[in-house]
Amino acid sequence: MSNVSLSINGTQYEVPKELTVLDAARTVGIDIPTLCFLKDINEVGACRVCVVEVEGARALQASCVLPVREGMVINTNNNRVRKARKSTVELLLANHNRECTTCVRSKNCELQSVSEELGIREIRYSGAKREGSYDDHSPSIIRDSSKCILCGRCVSACKNVQGIGILDFTNRGFETTVGPAFDMSMKDVPCIYCGQCMVVCPVGALSEKPSTQFVWDALEDKTKHVIVQSAPAVRAALGEEFGYPIGTNVTGKLASALRKLGFDKVFDTNWAADVTIMEEGTELLGRIQNGGVLPMITSCSPGWVRYIEFQYPELLPHLSSCKSPQNMFGALAKSYYAEKHGIDPKDIVVVSVMPCTSKKSEIVRPELEVNGTRDVDISITTRELALMIKEARLEFDKLEDGTFDAFMGDYTGAGVIFGATGGVMEAALRTVADVLSGEDLENVEYAAVRGLEGIKEATVNIGGLDVKIAVAHNTTNAGILLDKIKSGEADYHFIEVMACPGGCVNGGGQPIQPANVRNVIDIRAERAKALYSEDAASTVRKSHKNPEIKRLYDEYLGKPNSHKAHELLHTHYVSREKFPL
Repeated sequence: MSNVSLSINGTQYEVPKELTVLDAARTVGIDIPTLCFLKDINEVGACRVCVVEVEGARALQASCVLPVREGMVINTNNNRVRKARKSTVELLLANHNRECTTCVRSKNCELQSVSEELGIREIRYSGAKREGSYDDHSPSIIRDSSKCILCGRCVSACKNVQGIGILDFTNRGFETTVGPAFDMSMKDVPCIYCGQCMVVCPVGALSEKPSTQFVWDALEDKTKHVIVQSAPAVRAALGEEFGYPIGTNVTGKLASALRKLGFDKVFDTNWAADVTIMEEGTELLGRIQNGGVLPMITSCSPGWVRYIEFQYPELLPHLSSCKSPQNMFGALAKSYYAEKHGIDPKDIVVVSVMPCTSKKSEIVRPELEVNGTRDVDISITTRELALMIKEARLEFDKLEDGTFDAFMGDYTGAGVIFGATGGVMEAALRTVADVLSGEDLENVEYAAVRGLEGIKEATVNIGGLDVKIAVAHNTTNAGILLDKIKSGEADYHFIEVMACPGGCVNGGGQPIQPANVRNVIDIRAERAKALYSEDAASTVRKSHKNPEIKRLYDEYLGKPNSHKAHELLHTHYVSREKFPL
């Protein structure tokens, strides 16, 4: 890699010639503010906040898209540059819904932050405002265009990362907006509710459909037995809302916080993840041994399930019939748990804490109920749980490390890693390997399915059988695998797909990190480390070795994929080509 010599703010530097001015400045410790820029996702120079002065150029240049060249003389912080940035942000604010104190992104808004950094205390511009629209009709996402600053991050995430493209710029000039075509509701377009648009939005133009008040109401209702489950990825990110470093595992404090909020029982979805492996692994073996539809594809991620229902409905037979761990837990809570504890299922309220906004749409699917009883009643995000903890004025960092309740709470390392891309596959392989080999194998780590490569492929010899597997995260990569299945190129046995980049650890309901963090830290990798570390420290690392899972089957379900298990834990899927709700 060769370098170029340039001057920044009067100091000479040598920097790699492949860099932009923005990256070059940052490599030498000079920070340039940005709004629209998001590394590898949105690099378009649209907002003009990152402008710099380059000697010899009449106009200021957007540093995020300006390549460095030999001999450049750059100024990032003179009066001309500061005035230009300030005017740009003031113009954005003049057309912005400035309900900052009541905005969902208050104190975590990049527009708010850059305004403060630029010392903006008044808006010098007034006049017409673009008419905004407010869409809260979907079960998962609220879109408020009055807060949109037209940065294009959500457009790029939806189109270029997820390969869906339901968001784009519409109209022209002053009337330009971002949203679905013809300003349709998010519920009327093929949105998978993954929430990746939300986690990249710098302001409050996109947010999750709030459900916390429903939880508070349930907790106040003394006629209800309110239980909560928390997904594996939540423990790897919740701490960020309370100042902990990215990737800090807060399992103990999470359990204590849930208990102090007033839930009657506090459980871990990891237990249900272990159940999922028993059902999914058995289903896979059955398909392999009995000539079933292959490859079988995981069905844990509701955003991914919506994607295949919309885009590849002809391939639905490849999906595992298993419900997600969230809904397996709910179904068993209102049957197994209710029966063992003598509680009427109608009096049980199941609340789930998920890293995922698509889970909100999952719980209202008509296919996810048993005999008219919904599996899960309320699903909140990691962010919403943090809000409840703050509303209850709990000092999170001072909480003692608690534990989850037993009976439906004990879990294995295999359940923990469900939150990272490749985790479901690795957990399944641990159990399938023991079943096929007839042994209790010591090697439980499958490095081939770990990591952040978009598509991972491997062949694992288990008990003399070569099991061909693939793992994909984000729906663009999922589409690549589905096209291979359609064309007959794919000869896999088992495929894991997660809708979000990096898996659930980077779900749409996780804490939102600003661009200046996302541009330098891979939050997917850091959060995943927390899960793999807990797995490595676990005494039991295989789902079928979980004593509580053994008891579940011995006392209630009989065996995996039994008739009773199918009634409670399996479902079906529908083509959404004509019915996108």
